[in-house]
Amino acid sequence: MKTIIDSKLFERLHVGPLSPYLDIYLTRVEQEGFLPSSVPCQAYAIARFSRWLERMDVSLEGLNESGVQDFLGRDPGVVHHPERSTIRRLVAVLREAGVLRAEQPVTLTAVQRHVAKYRRYLIQQRGLAESCLPNYTSFVEKFLSNRFAENEPCLANLCSADVTSFITLQVSQLSRGRAKLLVTALRSYLRYLLHQGDITVALADCIPSVATWSLATTPKSLPVETVQRVLEQQNRTTPIGRRNYAIMLLLARLGLRAGEVVRLNLEDIDWENGVIRIRRKGGRWTPLPLLNDVGEALANYLHSGRPQSYCRRVFLRHRAPVSGFSHTITVSSIVRRLLIRTGVDSARTGAHLLRHSLAVDLLRKGASLDEIGDVLGHRSLNTTAVYAKVDLAALRPLALPWPGGAQ
Repeated sequence: MKTIIDSKLFERLHVGPLSPYLDIYLTRVEQEGFLPSSVPCQAYAIARFSRWLERMDVSLEGLNESGVQDFLGRDPGVVHHPERSTIRRLVAVLREAGVLRAEQPVTLTAVQRHVAKYRRYLIQQRGLAESCLPNYTSFVEKFLSNRFAENEPCLANLCSADVTSFITLQVSQLSRGRAKLLVTALRSYLRYLLHQGDITVALADCIPSVATWSLATTPKSLPVETVQRVLEQQNRTTPIGRRNYAIMLLLARLGLRAGEVVRLNLEDIDWENGVIRIRRKGGRWTPLPLLNDVGEALANYLHSGRPQSYCRRVFLRHRAPVSGFSHTITVSSIVRRLLIRTGVDSARTGAHLLRHSLAVDLLRKGASLDEIGDVLGHRSLNTTAVYAKVDLAALRPLALPWPGGAQ
């Protein structure tokens, strides 16, 4: 990467205490897929930082977060692009190399310490996935903060009124789905406290249920013709287009969840046997057949679309730093943008829409609920049973005549 910088300029940029580490940094940004055109600006930023450290007589051993902030804020109102991101990246590289001390842990409040203990319990004892934890910990932290503010929580003083008043206040601001998550999280936490001996009364029993009914709604789906039209609208002439098309096929043909797409690694695809291994919720693995069109789309992306990277994720960002997707929202956004571009009007526009559409299509073609549940990775038949409601032809003979209806 340094070869794109004029040799004389490159020598001039080797200044100050950061000089020995410039090559290490440039190697890192090359691995992370930064464009060569962005390298000189980053090298200049490091040189400015190095000269500032030398002028301020700050050694690398004594450099801390306060020193970094002093440098970045030295010219109020002046933006030195891309200085902030470059220096943050440099600090991370130096910490990994052991040049700088490890970042000091953030001081947690008393409430946050209690939530951290509960978080460890959810991971180690309950086996929850990292992606599920915020659904529990965010509500618990809000509950404890509401009751104890910044003080040390005295859990033995909790009573049913604390719980019910908090829930009453919160549910008025939440959707029905979020309200269900709230009561689930609080029940789990209060049972945890009882198990730990922090409380002696089963407060979880006083939490009211949210008024929802099993199978009360039908899954939102698209007709198979519409799904095909959406897939055909995806541009496949660019690297990003080939990536997005492969993602759309995984959602539409195999019914994957957005998180399962994000977590897919290169070694999960068995090209020789035509199988793709999917990591489901709870750490379970499911082998699915690698359908011809899915395999072809994946091969095209991997061969002529995927950026070079040490990352083992199948799907990568196409902007530096090149890495796997950090959140499932990225997958849902790909679906949403393509639906808008195709002109499809749907109440739901996320990745789950294609998963529901596949399940409905399989049911109408005669697949059993057990078979659909196996494809979707459901652990319980009750989860799959909601799709039976969309098969109106099969349900019509079961319907009882309306009392007093037409004779």
